[in-house]
Amino acid sequence: MGRLDGRIAIVTGAGRGIGKAIAEELAREGADLALCGRQVEPLNETAVAVQALGRRALVVSTDVGNAEAVDAFVAQVAAHFGRIDILVNNAGVTRDKLLIRMTDEDWDEVMRVNLKGAFLIARAVARPMMKQRAGSIIQISSIIGLTGNAGQCNYAASKAGLIAMTKSLAKELASRGIRVNAVAPGFIISKMTEALSAEVRTQMLASIPAGRLGVPEDVAKSVAFLASDDASYVTGQVLGVNGGMFM
Repeated sequence: MGRLDGRIAIVTGAGRGIGKAIAEELAREGADLALCGRQVEPLNETAVAVQALGRRALVVSTDVGNAEAVDAFVAQVAAHFGRIDILVNNAGVTRDKLLIRMTDEDWDEVMRVNLKGAFLIARAVARPMMKQRAGSIIQISSIIGLTGNAGQCNYAASKAGLIAMTKSLAKELASRGIRVNAVAPGFIISKMTEALSAEVRTQMLASIPAGRLGVPEDVAKSVAFLASDDASYVTGQVLGVNGGMFM
């Protein structure tokens, strides 16, 4: 028996990397999945993996930064599955540049997807969760939202904003049985980290007490815990998954 048997989970940005790993882990724990992102092909690949684990998967191409699209997506999920138990706000983009070179569009797009997108979909799922008097919302923030990073003021601001939103929503929704938490990953192996030079990777590893980069599954297992009843007394918290890089 999985910890999430019979639960319905939404995972945004579920086509690749951390989002895909989260969807697979939630399915492994017994949840059925609603998967959204902009590109259907990678979402379909995640859906195949979810179905191979014996769970149902609904794929919908959605721009999380568009309120009408988000409301339509959540309504479709509720109609398809009958309820929504878990939301994982994972969708995110980067537009990294030094401040003096960062354009308005660079700032606006990162905030629109990373922060406004999380707000829009949390708002949309809150109503059905409140009627159920149960639910778990998990925001995927970042160590950068805690420490900042040169060349990423837009990304850092969006991820720090997710943490503040998490704490505010946790206070607002706790009386309705809805828990809201955040996971702040450190350096996780991805296409981006694999493209880094050996010198840069060595420097990164030197800053991590655990002595290794994280893998998407490290984040996924933390999300599955927070989504489950094992974390029934955990809300408004930020779980760092960073190998001790930030304490």
